[in-house]
Amino acid sequence: MEKILKFFEEIKNANHSKKQKIYLTVSISWIILIGYLTWWNGMKSLSLDKSFRWDEWFWFGIVPAVAPYIFLFIWRDKNNNQ
Repeated sequence: MEKILKFFEEIKNANHSKKQKIYLTVSISWIILIGYLTWWNGMKSLSLDKSFRWDEWFWFGIVPAVAPYIFLFIWRDKNNNQ
């Protein structure tokens, strides 16, 4: 638990550029929006199962929001410390 709190503390205290803040805001907003839509579709479903569809939220919310950061990590220039 201490490592998680330290991680969030570093994010909060980091000196992010305006561009980075925009990307993080868009990613988090996307995850929340898709979570809401997944919940809404579950509530409006005609089936008896009204549960939250975690697999849809993961594949349509989390994966598209995190994929650009994974590609950035893979393709970033190792000599350029950003």
